[in-house]
Amino acid sequence: MVRKLELDEGAHEELLAYCCSKNIQFLSTPFDLDSIDFLNKLGLEIFKIPSGEITNLPYLRKIGALKKEIILSTGMADLGEIEDALDVLTGAGTNLKDITILHCNTEYPTPMQDVNLKVMLTIKHAFPGISVGYSDHTPGIEVPIAAVALGARVVEKHFTLDRNMEGPDHKASLEPGELKSMVTAIRNIERAVGNGIKRPSPSEVKNKLIARKSQVAIRPTKIGERFRFDNITAKRPGTGISPMRWDEVLGQVAQKDYEKDELI
Repeated sequence: MVRKLELDEGAHEELLAYCCSKNIQFLSTPFDLDSIDFLNKLGLEIFKIPSGEITNLPYLRKIGALKKEIILSTGMADLGEIEDALDVLTGAGTNLKDITILHCNTEYPTPMQDVNLKVMLTIKHAFPGISVGYSDHTPGIEVPIAAVALGARVVEKHFTLDRNMEGPDHKASLEPGELKSMVTAIRNIERAVGNGIKRPSPSEVKNKLIARKSQVAIRPTKIGERFRFDNITAKRPGTGISPMRWDEVLGQVAQKDYEKDELI
């Protein structure tokens, strides 16, 4: 099956030229040492290490020595194996800041109960400063979208023209319309995540005076009357004295006559 589906060197060169014409970064994953040399010769800027090679010492050393950007997939691995792989890659010459670790489950399709997206947070905590991402093999698009909300900087998703095509990965892949929906949703989530600073957003500032309340007279109040619970309350709009200053106003003497609902 693999022989029938594989792409030769000429096909790689053709695809690389096509990607350049469309302003798409070309990526291909090597599974052996000769393929690393070939892809490096093609000028790849990023090397993706598949999950199955995370314990392949000579393979890791060879890619690490290239000192290029690396995406490390971690399906079937535990935290210790990830640490060992990082030690090999950085020991061979790659800077840690140039490595992105993808959380991954190597089952096609992945059962939802086995996804364990929180592992991304564990990886981020275990290796401070490193970028994390998610390689998804679940059906649908909701899990990679959730991964972005948890901080994924890279999302890998299998893509096919038709899930009925021959091959092992099509059933866990997205068709064109689904891929477009996923990318659109991810871009929305990226904008929605924000910077984590809690303050009024530009779009809601205009609603502040409308939605909040002020202290007002609940009934006509004469000059000289003291403000009590029976003659003041809190109502919209928020253009007057804030109800947070309630204790400052309570007991004070009215300096003028107030109509019902007039701002204090």
